[in-house]
Amino acid sequence: QVQLVESGGGLVQTGGSLRLSCALSGRPFSRYAMGWFRQAPGKERELLAAISRSGDNTYYADSLKGRFAISRDNAKNTLYLQMITLNPEDTAVYTCAATATVPIATSRPYYEYWGQGTQVTVSS
Repeated sequence: QVQLVESGGGLVQTGGSLRLSCALSGRPFSRYAMGWFRQAPGKERELLAAISRSGDNTYYADSLKGRFAISRDNAKNTLYLQMITLNPEDTAVYTCAATATVPIATSRPYYEYWGQGTQVTVSS
């Protein structure tokens, strides 16, 4: 059974940076395409970024404007999301997800496994 555990969330001031991590266990990490989602209060969960199994291909939501970067280390079974220039609108629960069904997953229905999420709060 695949398990995903996020870490790295917390409270940061406007303009600050955070790096989120997502550790996958239970199956070979390199078998899975990965993605980062977030859900702000009162809003739907949105896909922020996705990465292919090898890490060669990435996808980003247009709204990020180049502020976030997704990466993975298959040797460490870990997915990352580097976030810079954070603002209060980035406040949300950030969740990683995995799928073995497609090489890279750019929409939510493709994802099979989900983490519990980590809270990111950006103060003004």
